[in-house]
Amino acid sequence: MSNSQESLHKVNFAPLRGFAATFKSHAKETLFPDDPFKQFKNEKRPIKKVVQYFIPIFEWLPKYNLKLFGLGIVVDFLSHSTIVGFISGTAIIICLQQLKGFFGQTKFTTKTDVISVLHAVFKYRDEWKWESAVVGLIFLAFLLFTRYLKKRYPKLFWVSAIAPMVTVVVGGLFAYVAHGEKHGIQIVGHLKRGINPLSIRDLNFESQYLPVTLKAGIITGILALAEGIAIGRSFAILKNYQTDGNKEMVAFGMMNIVGSLTSCYLTTGPFSKSAVNYNAGCRTAMSNVVMAIGMMLTLLFLAPLFSYTPLVALSAIIMTAMFGLIEYEEAYRLFKVDKFDFCICMAAFLGVTFISMDVGLLMSVGLAILRALLYVARPATCKLGIMPDSSLYRDIEQYTMATGIPGILVLKLGSPIYFANCSYLKERIMRWIRDEADITSAKVNKVEHLLLDIGGVSTIDMTGIETLQELGRSLEVNGIKMGIVNPRMKVMEKMILSEFVDKVGRESFYLSVDKAVEACRF
Repeated sequence: MSNSQESLHKVNFAPLRGFAATFKSHAKETLFPDDPFKQFKNEKRPIKKVVQYFIPIFEWLPKYNLKLFGLGIVVDFLSHSTIVGFISGTAIIICLQQLKGFFGQTKFTTKTDVISVLHAVFKYRDEWKWESAVVGLIFLAFLLFTRYLKKRYPKLFWVSAIAPMVTVVVGGLFAYVAHGEKHGIQIVGHLKRGINPLSIRDLNFESQYLPVTLKAGIITGILALAEGIAIGRSFAILKNYQTDGNKEMVAFGMMNIVGSLTSCYLTTGPFSKSAVNYNAGCRTAMSNVVMAIGMMLTLLFLAPLFSYTPLVALSAIIMTAMFGLIEYEEAYRLFKVDKFDFCICMAAFLGVTFISMDVGLLMSVGLAILRALLYVARPATCKLGIMPDSSLYRDIEQYTMATGIPGILVLKLGSPIYFANCSYLKERIMRWIRDEADITSAKVNKVEHLLLDIGGVSTIDMTGIETLQELGRSLEVNGIKMGIVNPRMKVMEKMILSEFVDKVGRESFYLSVDKAVEACRF
C-alpha cells in the first residue's frame, strides 16, 4: 500500500478549531433544530429572510391557498409518552367540566381536577335540569353521528365541519322559539355589540406597579408557553406535523404584546378551542385568522343573535371534540413496548386529571429528564465480535454467531462520557476484562489488548478524559494495551487539548475496529 493510500485510512489529527467556530457550532446545535442561517447566505435581502424565519406568518401567508386549515429546548422534553398522557388527561377533565352546562348548573368549582369537578356536579345536584340534559344528549348524538359519517365516508367531511355551527344555529333558534331559559336551558345571555377598545393609553409603567407586573408576567408567560407548546405539539403529532419551540415562543410573545394593546386576555392556545378546530378539520394557522375575522364580524353585527345560544350546545360541541383525543389504545401500546414510557404517560395523565395541567406536565417532564439522566449515568456497553466471513463487528449478545478475537477485547461505548458515568464506565470495563479472563482460562488467550470503539460518544468532559487515563494506567500494570477507535471530532479536540493523545500515543488511535484488530495482531 502506498503512503498516500495509507494516509487515507488513518485517524485525522486535524488542527483544532478556534473558539468562535466551536461556539457558533454548539450554539446552533443547541438552540435550533436546523441551521437558521444557511438560507440567508447569498441573499440580496437577508433581513426579510430573518423576519420570515422567526415570524412564520410572513413566510406562509403570501403563499397561502385554500387547499392548505398546520399548527404553528422546551418542546424537546415533551416526549410522545408525555403528549399521550397530557392530551388524554386534559380531554377527560374538559369533558367532565362540560357537565355543568349539560345539567344546567349555575354553581360549580373553579378547580380543574377530577375529584373537585365530580364533587361539584353531585354537590349541586339540586340544580340539575332534565330538559337541559335531554337537549344536550340530542346535540351530542348528532355531533357524534357526523363524526361517524366523516370516518365512514371521507367525502362527507364537510358535514362534520359544519356540524358545530349547525348545532349553535339550531340550538339558538330552539331556545328562542321555546323560551328555553324558562325551562332550565341556560343561554349565553346578552352580548354587547362591538370589539375591544384600544388599551395602549392605559398601560402603566410606574415603579410601584412594575415589579409586581414583571413577576406575574414572567411566571404566567413561562406557564402559558409550556402549556401552549404542549397543546400545539399534541395536535401536531396527531397529524405528523412539526413544531419549532423557538418560533412558538416568538408567536406567543408577538400575540400577547399586540393583545395587551387591545384589551385582550392572555393568549395560550387553549386546549378546548384547539380541539374544536382540529375536529373541524383545520390544518393551518389560517384557521386562527378566519376565526378572528369571523369573531370580529359577529361582535360587530351578529352579537345579539348569539345571545340565545344554549350553553348545553357549546358543551356538546366541546365534549365531542374531546372524545376522539382519549388515546387509551396508545397507552396500552406503551405499556406493552416500554414500561418506563408508560409511567411517563401515566404521570402526565394522573397529574392532569387529579391535580392540574401544569403539575401533570411537570411530573411527566421530570420523569423524562430522570430517564435521560439514568441513560447518561448508566450508559450501555457491549462486547463486539466479528461476523462469519466478513469484516463486520457486531454485539455478540444480539448476533450470537459473532465471535470474539483471542487476546483482544473490543467494547463499544454508546453515550457521552461525563463525570456522572465515569466511575460506572471504568468499573464496567474492568468487569468485562474479568469476565473475559474467566471465559478464557488458557494463558495464551488472556486479554492483551482492549479496544474502545467510541464512535457513538458524542462528547466527553475533563473527568471522562482523566478516567480514560486512569483506566489506561491500570491496564498497563496488568500488561494490557488500550486502543481508541473512531473518535468524533469534538471528542478528539478535547483529547488533543488535554494532552491525552500525547500520553497515550497517536499510534493507539485507529480509524476502525478492523484496522485496530489488524494492528494488534501484528
